Amino acid sequence: GFRTCVVSNAWVDDSPWRALTAALQQRLRSHFQALLESARIGAATPQPEAFQAALRALGARPHEV
Repeated sequence: GFRTCVVSNAWVDDSPWRALTAALQQRLRSHFQALLESARIGAATPQPEAFQAALRALGARPHEV
């Protein structure tokens, strides 16, 4: 089967719309095996560290993606 992951250049949202952002993230979490936010993993796309974190989260190796 397939395992899927979202790598997001997300930030800490302190805007009045943060509830909508949180709801979207919850919905994404229910459809993907992993949701990685740059603000939480300390790397943003296209940094290699962001994709390495995704591989670790999915338990995958580079040649498998």
